[in-house]
Amino acid sequence: MLLVGLLPWMSGSSAEYTILRARYADLPATQENLALVSAELGLDRGPLVIFWDWASAMMRGDAGESWISGRPVLPGVTDALGVSLTLMGFAIIIALLLACALCVPVLIAGLRGRSARGSGAAAAAFTALPEFLLAASLLVIGSVWLGWFPPYGWQGAQHAVLPALALGIPGGGLIGRLTVEAINQTFAERWTVTWQMAGASHRVLLTAVLRRSLPAVLGQVGLVLIGLTGGAVAVEQVFAIPGLGRLTLGAATSQDIPALQAGMLALVIIAILIGSATGLARRALLGPALRHDAVPVQMPQRSRRTRDLIVPGLAGVALLLLTVAGTFRDAYSAVNGRLTAPSLMLPLGSDATGRDILARVGQGTWTTLGTALAVVFACLLIGLFLGCFPRLSAGPAEVTNAAPPIIAGLLVAAVSGPSVLGAAVAITAVSWAPLAVYTAGLVTEMSSRTHIKMLPLLGVGRVRIMVHHVLPAVIGPVTRHAMLRLPGIALALAALSFLGLGAQPPAPEWGLVLAEGMSYVERAPWTVVGPASALILASVLAVSLSSLPTRPKKKPHRRASATSAEYSQPVG
Repeated sequence: MLLVGLLPWMSGSSAEYTILRARYADLPATQENLALVSAELGLDRGPLVIFWDWASAMMRGDAGESWISGRPVLPGVTDALGVSLTLMGFAIIIALLLACALCVPVLIAGLRGRSARGSGAAAAAFTALPEFLLAASLLVIGSVWLGWFPPYGWQGAQHAVLPALALGIPGGGLIGRLTVEAINQTFAERWTVTWQMAGASHRVLLTAVLRRSLPAVLGQVGLVLIGLTGGAVAVEQVFAIPGLGRLTLGAATSQDIPALQAGMLALVIIAILIGSATGLARRALLGPALRHDAVPVQMPQRSRRTRDLIVPGLAGVALLLLTVAGTFRDAYSAVNGRLTAPSLMLPLGSDATGRDILARVGQGTWTTLGTALAVVFACLLIGLFLGCFPRLSAGPAEVTNAAPPIIAGLLVAAVSGPSVLGAAVAITAVSWAPLAVYTAGLVTEMSSRTHIKMLPLLGVGRVRIMVHHVLPAVIGPVTRHAMLRLPGIALALAALSFLGLGAQPPAPEWGLVLAEGMSYVERAPWTVVGPASALILASVLAVSLSSLPTRPKKKPHRRASATSAEYSQPVG
């Protein structure tokens, strides 16, 4: 909130001029008029005094007046919050339905005693679809071509279908991918085989498997649900929905600080409520295990097979060919016809200025994926460090995740100007939270293991326990989860470039290429097919590689007693 309040002073721009043009368009921008605006709003008192007055008034339920319209802020924020919560409710339903659809085949295979170890290519493809591109595509298909749904506005349930799909499909893909991984790890544990051999019914086993699997992913599910509201800015912009995301973006652009602070505070409250609800659900599922400090640890137990390399291999080869083919072509010269359809000479066609799309997509790989990998690495380091302190990181992680990357991008761009580096800093500032939450969960579970709890009695210090015993077991799963975040990071960078807060023209960055082609998606769909395909290939590659087991498949033992001895071990 304090950083938001400092926005006019950090940006170096004149808030008085913006407000004068909005409120008193007929007055010239003289020093006298600017001084009058400053005195009217109290800007001459300085940002800290203004922030203190705003915070004190908020404690009394008064969000102040808009700097632009002069009307009270709270009614507008309340109306926008109701719209966003309604939209989020529809999006959650779609996300959960999609996640269940992705989990059902794995559950059926596990209950039948078979191994369903897909690489998650379908879920990765769902997750890789940019929300703003999905929103624009659904707008063209559902409203323009088919005429089934209204294209803009918010007047009834029919207006929520397309934006809810645009928000729910990527969120459902991520939730489904995480849940599928947890269910696979649960079915790989020995107790499930023991229960099946003992004659446990499918209903009993299914209940136990879900109760064992869901606590490991509930924290991430909560963060995804929080992101449905915080990350809906682009979708609300495309469909002209008067929601909280659109309100905060407009307030940030016009430097309407009271409205921006009230909108951000609403996002934080939503984050706290959802985080508390998922935390209570996790405690209810763990039950006595949590009360007695005996939380079971879910660690990968699968072995790697040759066929597990097929999906990442195909995605990697396709992305490599796309990159190599475009790297040695001219990505800047407008020497081709405007919006030329794909041909042998132009495999992906040309854009609105006649530039080769294949060249721009291929050369954009280095900028987009290189920046995304750097952001993922930075978030991994921050998440590992803060996750080692579970109680301290829980609240800040939820609050940080509530801040939309676009708002962070606006703050950074206001200070340093729009750039790739500024977009990377903004994404890093709000993207470490999921990794910190995941690390904190694993650290809590590992610390509850019997041999770890015995180490202090042997004279081993806390730092040594964390460095030599807990972290080595946590780094692998957290790193794999960080790679799962790579598609989301790349999409966030693309979203900032799409809104003009990241890479600037004529840079061949995937988000910028998508933004340049969005206006022509109806009559020249190839302008977005290339960068969208590259994003999907990169996502499938990252997700499938992160899901590969680290151990090669072992050859079966010849001893006939091996299987029976394995099943005779005590069940935890």
